[in-house]
Amino acid sequence: MKVELGGKVAVVTGGSRGIGLAIAQALAGAGAKVAVLARDGARAQEAAKGLGGGAQGFACDVSDAAQAEATLGAVDKALGPVDILVNNAGITRDNLLFRIAEDDWDQVLDTNLKGAWLVAQEVARHMVRLGHGGSIVNMSSIASENPVPHSCLYSATKGAIDTITKALAKELGPRNIRVNTVAPGLVDTEGNRSSGFVGSEAGNAGALATPLGARFGKPEEIAPVIVFLASDDAAWLTGERISASGGLH
Repeated sequence: MKVELGGKVAVVTGGSRGIGLAIAQALAGAGAKVAVLARDGARAQEAAKGLGGGAQGFACDVSDAAQAEATLGAVDKALGPVDILVNNAGITRDNLLFRIAEDDWDQVLDTNLKGAWLVAQEVARHMVRLGHGGSIVNMSSIASENPVPHSCLYSATKGAIDTITKALAKELGPRNIRVNTVAPGLVDTEGNRSSGFVGSEAGNAGALATPLGARFGKPEEIAPVIVFLASDDAAWLTGERISASGGLH
């Protein structure tokens, strides 16, 4: 059964590449009007051009409250009230414990955790005011429950995302706003390649241990899970954490 999102407006943070871009493409393919948010406005606009359906790109540092508020206001004016939010923006600064700088800590938490909270807060405020409900999907990781060495910063933010998701699901449920999280496993993305994880000893070992295919996942294999959670087909799901890891977790 094809998921239908015609008439819906979706926001995807970190949507200009990798899993975020695959999610934006899948949402647009289901009929949603998509707003692609990224720090690099040019990349966001370029990604949106390839989506069609009235998609637009917006420059936004999600960790900046003023930018988040202004950008979501611009989305509302350009595309209409937001029905779907996918909090996908995230960075890593993986390193040995003794080599992690305080600035690394601040950047990772500001983007991965504070950014998701700020955008969810602003979107939920609009959803509550308009009274039409909606769906928020936060991106977690299998690292939230099974962290690997040197990943304490990234894993900590994803563990917090899992907890925030459950809390917001209970708080916003009476307003018909569903909040769920998807936890991808090892995925072959531009970010994982540039960081050296794809092709590393740890990365290859994890891929070989994946029951479904002994390989890295693909962004387009994660995206349909988010589309389902965003749709009315998932109307009775909230506060859930769905692992999309090929059986690795």
